[in-house]
Amino acid sequence: MQEFINIFVKSVFIDNMIFAFFLGMCSYLAVSKTVKTSMGLGIAVIFVQVITVPVNYLLLKYVMKPGALAWLGESFKEVDLSFLSFMVFIATIAAMTQLVEMVIEKFSPALYNSLGIFLPLIAVNCAILGGSLFMEQREYDNVGQVFAWGLGSGTGWALAIVLLAAIRERLKYNKIPAPLRGIGIAFIVTGLMGLAFMSFLGITI
Repeated sequence: MQEFINIFVKSVFIDNMIFAFFLGMCSYLAVSKTVKTSMGLGIAVIFVQVITVPVNYLLLKYVMKPGALAWLGESFKEVDLSFLSFMVFIATIAAMTQLVEMVIEKFSPALYNSLGIFLPLIAVNCAILGGSLFMEQREYDNVGQVFAWGLGSGTGWALAIVLLAAIRERLKYNKIPAPLRGIGIAFIVTGLMGLAFMSFLGITI
């Protein structure tokens, strides 16, 4: 259990998708105008990460890695489908994104309309694909570790966008120079938040 908690905490604060790797910045900056929409998108990202990262791990381990198809018979021991991992990861993410889109449209039409084009764009959100690619690179040992990584990476992204949205809502009541209004001040705030999150690098887990 301690191992899973360590992976989760590290992925939220130290290996944060936004502040450590700058992944998913387009949706992060565009949707972070209100806390409500940011929270909705953040929850959607968490859900997609929690599903796609473990599924991609299982596909990688039992289908695509060299020798992964040995369970089908002796003639499949030398088969290596790892070159397909990129396409398979994207296909899995696209399928889960479509599922999330249909659920949100069914149960929360207002949130669906407020998220607009950025909801289906989760399928091409580099933070989502990055979660699966980092999973492959780090060679986790079991599904529990992969689940902790997927949950943590999604939670870290959601935390970042909700924090920025809360700050941007407060900034509406401040006098900001005209050239910096909107996306300009969002970039500045993101940089400052990135510096703040760098303080977590000193934590030993």
